[in-house]
Amino acid sequence: MTYTEDEVVGLLLAAGGGRRLGGRPKALLTYRGRPLVEHAVGVLRAAGCTRVHVVLGAAADAVREAARLEEEGCEVVENPEWEEGMGTSLRCGLDSVTGTGAQAALVSLVDQPGIGAEAAARVRAAFRGEETLAAAAYDGVRGHPVLFGAAHWAGVAASATGDQGARTYLRARESAITLVECGDVARPYDIDTPADLARLE
Repeated sequence: MTYTEDEVVGLLLAAGGGRRLGGRPKALLTYRGRPLVEHAVGVLRAAGCTRVHVVLGAAADAVREAARLEEEGCEVVENPEWEEGMGTSLRCGLDSVTGTGAQAALVSLVDQPGIGAEAAARVRAAFRGEETLAAAAYDGVRGHPVLFGAAHWAGVAASATGDQGARTYLRARESAITLVECGDVARPYDIDTPADLARLE
């Protein structure tokens, strides 16, 4: 069976306020001359996601102004509860893709610029239908991006709390997850502290 490109929607979580970065919203960090959120959207597009939903929170108006999101055809969703943690952004994002006809969501994080299109495309290629659960792995350790078939969206949303995101849901279903090794093409570091900013050069 073949699948159309529209069946897997990209879902970018970009709402964080960068508390450990002195309150600099991660979406607005500069990477290769443009806001980091633009780079992250480009990764999902290059991986084959023709539709991308972006969840904003901290400084959402400034992000909209600085980054070409709507102009690039992104569906921008604002999470008013972003300060409560990534779980609220995941819930907000999954709610936005529900009812769009997509059968899976490829979820990525804005603060992982070391994960490029090749890794994202590998995980996207693991899609087999609405029951799919797949994730990138780095030397066998599960990481991002993560592919959630639509059959899992309600369960993921129900379990997403604080900064845990989908961790609890995935931990309970380890045996059902297709791990896609990406350690040869990507580095899964986060931009969390001022010391990490050197990785954006």
